[in-house]
Amino acid sequence: MRFETAPAPHVVAGFTVPRVMFPVLLALVPVAMAHVAVLGPGLLLQLAVAAPVALGCEAAALAVRRRAIEPALRDGSVLVTAALLALCLPPYLPWWLTALGTAVAVLLGKHIYGGLGYNPFNPAMVGYAVLLISFPVAMTRWPPLGADLDWATLARVTVHSFYTGALPADLSWDAWTGATALDALRTGLRQRLTMQEIRAGAPFDAIGAAGFVWLNLAALAGGLFLLWRGIARWQIPAAVLAGLAIPAAIGHALDPGTHPGALFHLLAGSTMLCAFFIATDPVSAATSDRGRLVYGAGIGFLTWIIRRWGSYPDGVAFAVLLMNLAVPLIDRYTIPRIYGHAPD
Repeated sequence: MRFETAPAPHVVAGFTVPRVMFPVLLALVPVAMAHVAVLGPGLLLQLAVAAPVALGCEAAALAVRRRAIEPALRDGSVLVTAALLALCLPPYLPWWLTALGTAVAVLLGKHIYGGLGYNPFNPAMVGYAVLLISFPVAMTRWPPLGADLDWATLARVTVHSFYTGALPADLSWDAWTGATALDALRTGLRQRLTMQEIRAGAPFDAIGAAGFVWLNLAALAGGLFLLWRGIARWQIPAAVLAGLAIPAAIGHALDPGTHPGALFHLLAGSTMLCAFFIATDPVSAATSDRGRLVYGAGIGFLTWIIRRWGSYPDGVAFAVLLMNLAVPLIDRYTIPRIYGHAPD
């Protein structure tokens, strides 16, 4: 009996790049809507710069490398990078820093290694980390969460800061910026305050991080959509959340005066965005099922370590980049050997 087999390459289940990237963009819509509702229109301005800059850098890099430009611009991959970076940026960030971070993400985070499919690091996190290290003041200016803000004035402040890097002459940064819950937690612990004293401040609500609770719940909804569609595998999100929640719960049980509980960490910062959208990047993540569990757990645990003892309040970007470095080693020891071949 003869079986006809078509020559390679073989496409499995029709998962082309556009069929993966555009559902990811769709899944980001809930968190984008929550971002605008909680933090003002800054995200829309950031996207208005990040998207065209990302497309322009992609086209320029492909032209220099003498590769086809149109298919890459239409597959949605560079737009996902731009969207993830914009969602991580403060809404007050000036447009030129957004453009710089996007260019770094696309050119240094992606094309310097050979383009889509060859980048060892998550491009959006490369751009974010460069901005955070290079411009720490601008990257920590967030609207005062937990306070009753006039949305119209917040929009005015956001637009003015976006275009000029400064506030209107009649306003001050002290009145229109505030610490996020993670930043207030880090500062309060350094001042020897207890969790009860720290959580009495404005950035906290009954659940945890004021404002960011809704952003994380929206990201969770989008992430569940990706799992339902089969775009993302469950191992990395589950491992990220477990790797963060388990040490947080243990720390809280041992010393509740200095360690917030697991629920606070899960709904603070960009935890859910990381678990479902950033850590699950198919290029820079681990390959095997066991490897994905190790990779995700490492991201969650490093995020908890950085939040508790590091110099930066969130730590998601650095946790992802550090585990990207570990992916070759993880793959070496977790990818199943080929049947009939002895292990190395």
